[in-house]
Amino acid sequence: MPVIVNDYELTDADMEKELPAHEGTADAMKSAMTALVLRRVLLDEAQQQGLQQADEDERIDALLRQEVIVPIPAREECLRQYQANPARFKVGELAEVSHILFQVTSGVDLDALRKHAQLLLDELLEDPAQFAACAKANSNCPSSEVAGSLGQVTRGMTVPEFEQAVFAAEPGHIIPRLVETRFGLHIILLGRKLDGQLLPFEETESKIALAMHQASHDRALHQYLQLLVGRAKISGIDIQGAATPLVQ
Repeated sequence: MPVIVNDYELTDADMEKELPAHEGTADAMKSAMTALVLRRVLLDEAQQQGLQQADEDERIDALLRQEVIVPIPAREECLRQYQANPARFKVGELAEVSHILFQVTSGVDLDALRKHAQLLLDELLEDPAQFAACAKANSNCPSSEVAGSLGQVTRGMTVPEFEQAVFAAEPGHIIPRLVETRFGLHIILLGRKLDGQLLPFEETESKIALAMHQASHDRALHQYLQLLVGRAKISGIDIQGAATPLVQ
């Protein structure tokens, strides 16, 4: 079934041009087609707004500058963000970490794997001295050859679930629960930990403001696209629209 946006039929040539930008995504075809639909509704809206830049990308940029406007966050907002999330603004924070990974792969019996991992965790909590041997025998990570050691880990080096568990734990102990990430289940042993130093607010204010402004812009852009999709006549693909106006 062809995909038609406001009487414009997307072509195979359109798809061939767009598809390479979406390689590696979970569903490259759907991702590329969605991008083409959004591009078309933006171009149609730009035409209705009377924008006449010859280059399509410039026309879309002009439309978004005109319609998606968010304020720069005030200093007080940045300060609240700083005070609420001090861990994000530390330097020199690190932890010495070892782990045992039970990798989740397609076809694995997750319940059985979880029971096996939990049994080993219970044994290690009783006898932590066996951690290195257990890592060598059971871990699906190359670190199994070095007693499960990942060395010194800083924030941003690992996936969020792993990082959160590590930096919330007490040094010198095994975390008393399995930690689940997209890689699988982990038994984590935390060694030495340095708390690091909190940067002064004045050194972080501009970065906080930039991050908050970008997040607000992303939300506003999403709402604007929902609005345009909700107004458009689209067939051949299911894209969620929006019936409410853009909130700025």
